[in-house]
Amino acid sequence: MNILFTCSGRRNYLINYFKKELAGRGLVFASDMQMNAPALADADVRVQFPGIDDPNYISVVKQYAVEHHIHAIISLNDLELPILSSCKKEFEDIGITLIVSDKRVVDITFDKWKTKEFLKECGLNSPKTFLSLKEIEQAIEKNNIRFPVVIKPRWGSASIGIHFPESMREMELASELIRLEISRTILSNAGGENEKNQILYQEKIEGNEYGMDVLNDLRGNYVGTFVRQKLSMRAGETDKAISVIDARFEKIGRIIGTRLRHVGNLDCDVLERDGLLYVLEMNARFGGGYPFSHESGINTVGAYIHWLEGGQDISVFNHYQSGISFSKCDRLIRI
Repeated sequence: MNILFTCSGRRNYLINYFKKELAGRGLVFASDMQMNAPALADADVRVQFPGIDDPNYISVVKQYAVEHHIHAIISLNDLELPILSSCKKEFEDIGITLIVSDKRVVDITFDKWKTKEFLKECGLNSPKTFLSLKEIEQAIEKNNIRFPVVIKPRWGSASIGIHFPESMREMELASELIRLEISRTILSNAGGENEKNQILYQEKIEGNEYGMDVLNDLRGNYVGTFVRQKLSMRAGETDKAISVIDARFEKIGRIIGTRLRHVGNLDCDVLERDGLLYVLEMNARFGGGYPFSHESGINTVGAYIHWLEGGQDISVFNHYQSGISFSKCDRLIRI
């Protein structure tokens, strides 16, 4: 059971969780476009792949996976998910499982406007969202929302390019700045035909913030919802958190998992205001908050391997408890 992680980056914890769970039954391979990516240092086998925007990227990954008897591939990068989902069947035809959701799911979760529309169809709360500066200015003038507001790329990752303007002038300047920032990154082509609507404008929900893992099996069937309250953030990721068990989140997670039918873990951001829960974003992958869930008793890693081996009952991997708090810290990795 050889597992390959692509765009591994800093996800050392996932590398080590999978190594521990495999317990010698297979190897953990980790790839990145840079050989000094920290996660590679903890893998059994490390490999350098070209960037995901390289036209030969998929053929390189496929050839490597065949040569090294890879059973499953897991991506850890939002920007790679659309690329992999479009060629999922190509890998399945050669006996390799891509643990990535289909194109419909990735389109919904990668595009924050489509995420908002999906949540609305599900009857779930989400922040008021607008596609143009003019629309949000009108909403502010009518007192439908108030400053500060949130401006961010419609297709984005790792909290890059997010601003919180507190006036009309600041909002105009932030819009121009985000457009420039987007033009200099791979996100400039993310929207395709929607490139004119690359920015989202949202009301800012003030209140408690939660990370919510919605787990489906590898066939898209809902399994469970696992929540932690975020106590501190750092560089767009959860830095300190405490586990939570609350029926309100279970209800929301079941609706999302059943309607979306994603594959594996779905990382969600949820905000609470005046007792109401608002779903902010959804990422169809392991998120930076997953280790908090793992250490609180849901071994999604074990479930993945069990499913890959043909098993179905994963109850042995679920001992989730509330009130367990963890903090992340830095460590040096020798390359």
